[in-house]
Amino acid sequence: MSTPSQSLHPHWQGKPYYSLDAFLKQTYGEKIYKLPINGGFTCPNRDGTLSYGGCIFCSSQGSGDFLPDSNLSIKEQILYGRSLLLKKSQAKKFIAYFQAFTNTYAPIDRLKQLFFEAISQPEICILSIATRPDCLNDEIYELLSRLNQLKPVWVELGLQTIHEDSAAFIRRGYPLSCYEKAVCELKARNITVITHLILGLPTEDADRMLSSIRYLSSHPVDGIKLQLLQVLKGTALAEYYEQYPFSYFSLESYCEFLIHALRLLPPDMVIHRLTGDPPRSLLLSPSFCTQKRTILNTLHHRMKELHAFQGDHFSLSSTQQKHLVEE
Repeated sequence: MSTPSQSLHPHWQGKPYYSLDAFLKQTYGEKIYKLPINGGFTCPNRDGTLSYGGCIFCSSQGSGDFLPDSNLSIKEQILYGRSLLLKKSQAKKFIAYFQAFTNTYAPIDRLKQLFFEAISQPEICILSIATRPDCLNDEIYELLSRLNQLKPVWVELGLQTIHEDSAAFIRRGYPLSCYEKAVCELKARNITVITHLILGLPTEDADRMLSSIRYLSSHPVDGIKLQLLQVLKGTALAEYYEQYPFSYFSLESYCEFLIHALRLLPPDMVIHRLTGDPPRSLLLSPSFCTQKRTILNTLHHRMKELHAFQGDHFSLSSTQQKHLVEE
């Protein structure tokens, strides 16, 4: 089994994995910052189309706890976000990140207005859109394709797990086949696909989580966001947690799991996230996930000890990978 090294992967820039920061510096020659954009969207899991209340882990802000006011125009939101960043950096280029809830869940004319306004700002170099695969259709695919010819478009899909019982537990609301179709349609249009996975669901052990990792390793996914499950006040998950307390990871065991996951992923898959930044005032569990820097430092140190790198266990053929997933 071949083992990648940093000499073979200079774009890793001294880290044992291909971080988003390294990818952006390699591609654009400088640091690029995300600007959260609030398009005022909702979600079919919140408005009654599929259910009410959102996915079991979803907060009232829809993972957008630090978003600007949706009453501001897109240009105003970009200017506001820039002003905050310029207080601590000399940032010049930005990603317009439509983040909260489902950012293709609106009539096509509204999507055109919002996305073209964002991409037309000269300081925006990438348009990133978080959405659900069941909220994409032919009209939206063609719109994304047109935008992608102007500036790169990234589409983030909240898969979270490949296991249907876990998907039912989190109230995801669509089957795995829906995700697969969306990836196929997006990649046919040369659009970057980033997939979210949640680690630490009470319905899954390490083997089941690694099955989701192996699945993504054998599919045309450009980037991945790994999210430790966080129990936040005011969510349906918090109600479940009160009745059935659970804890899967400690800080050390989470880092060990991340090492297993990173070693299985393709060397050129961009790692967009390995942990999160939950609001301390809302977090119920696990308490260590507020220690983002400690998690990353522990991970880097342990990978160095093990001489472990992203992709150094990625030598299986697609057929073998598929077989492992089916097992």
